[in-house]
Amino acid sequence: MSKKKIVITGTAGLLGPHVARHFAEHGYHVVGIDRAVPKESAAQENLIVDLTNAGEVYSALSGAMGVVHLAAIPRPGIYTSEVTFGNNILASYHILEAADNLGIKKAVIASSESAYGFCFSKNNLRPQYFPVDEEHPALAEDSYGIGKIAAEKVAEGIHRRNHMQIITFRLGNIITEPMYENFKDWIHDPHKRVLNVWNYIDARDIASACRLAVERDGLGCDIMNLAADDNCMDIKSRDLIQEVFPDITDIRGDLEGYETLYSNAKAKALLGWQPVHHWRDYVS
Repeated sequence: MSKKKIVITGTAGLLGPHVARHFAEHGYHVVGIDRAVPKESAAQENLIVDLTNAGEVYSALSGAMGVVHLAAIPRPGIYTSEVTFGNNILASYHILEAADNLGIKKAVIASSESAYGFCFSKNNLRPQYFPVDEEHPALAEDSYGIGKIAAEKVAEGIHRRNHMQIITFRLGNIITEPMYENFKDWIHDPHKRVLNVWNYIDARDIASACRLAVERDGLGCDIMNLAADDNCMDIKSRDLIQEVFPDITDIRGDLEGYETLYSNAKAKALLGWQPVHHWRDYVS
């Protein structure tokens, strides 16, 4: 059992239950950890763990073959900036430090589109080009986004020690199935969902990417965007750019239809991952 034990943090949140269920369905012994026990859980074990307490983290990760770290304060404005940054970066550090010292070979870390800085910028920060890929500068100004960038740097440093495989996903706008009902409120207005560059990603597709990142070997330490293949609008992608960002002329690749403007090409190429959930399948 220990060879298949996977620890997933954040299993009481929006994304974590879907990831726990996916791993359980694929034969893993799932240990879910969070600050509260989830109302429903596919995990075989559910533990209340304070990720800012190193001792608790070491105990929770003991015997695992991998860890998927999803837990975080999910955006700025819930707590003070100091608490948001401090909680999120300390939790990420403890997870990776403990995993390395315990000999765990695989880790997946949830970063965010917020690392690029568009979502919470006070200075109207805009993309430099489309689609936004992992080479785009990470220009976050807020405590949440800066914390995500810092966690990515922690991953790089921990990897340099013993070459633990650490994949960091810059997650797009996370959607669960009931949330598709909301799409009709914005799909015809190009000025809505701009801060996310009109991207979205189904929680179930994130779950499959997390499993592939654990099961694949030889990935090193890397950062990958995760998004659906299409945008979240009933407007073609090139038309969205021309309407909202007419001065951005650096368009990389062909945009003929509703292609995502938050590139997922790297994850697809390196993981063999393919998102399968699309909003048009749920919105009439």
